[in-house]
Amino acid sequence: MNAPDPNEGDVPVLTQVVGDLAEAPPAPEAPAAPAAPVDEAAFDALADQLERALLERLGPEIDRATARALNGVRAELTVSVMQIVRESVASAVAQTLRAPKKD
Repeated sequence: MNAPDPNEGDVPVLTQVVGDLAEAPPAPEAPAAPAAPVDEAAFDALADQLERALLERLGPEIDRATARALNGVRAELTVSVMQIVRESVASAVAQTLRAPKKD
């Protein structure tokens, strides 16, 4: 018995399968379901519920982000105020040392 040649036979190669798929017409789309009428009260209740749920989940993260931002601003402001105070004191001391003494 001879072994079957892999290059011959009924098993298609990958390029044949891909080529067949590329040439096939697209499958027909299912018809869209008709839009259901919107119950405004239910829609508003769902929107309120979603808003509350989002705020409940995001609230702690917003608080943390705000605290980090405020800490950064506080640090920058502290550095700026300290620099202004140093410059003011240095200026006052220099001005006092330059002023002629009044006897």
